[in-house]
Amino acid sequence: METWHYVVVSIDGDYANLKRVDIESDELKLVARALLPYEINEGTRLKYEFMTYSIEE
Repeated sequence: METWHYVVVSIDGDYANLKRVDIESDELKLVARALLPYEINEGTRLKYEFMTYSIEE
C-alpha cells in the first residue's frame, strides 16, 4: 500500500482543500472534514495510508 503526504491549504465548512506535497502538483483535493483528524488547521501536514488520514509528527 502506498503512502501520500498532504498539507491542509484551506478549510471551508465541512470540507478541506489538501495539496499533495510528496510529488510536484498544483492540484487541490477536496476532502470531507469527517474523514480527517478533528485537530487539523490550515498548514497541518497529513499522511494518507491504509485509506486513513493522520497528522504527521
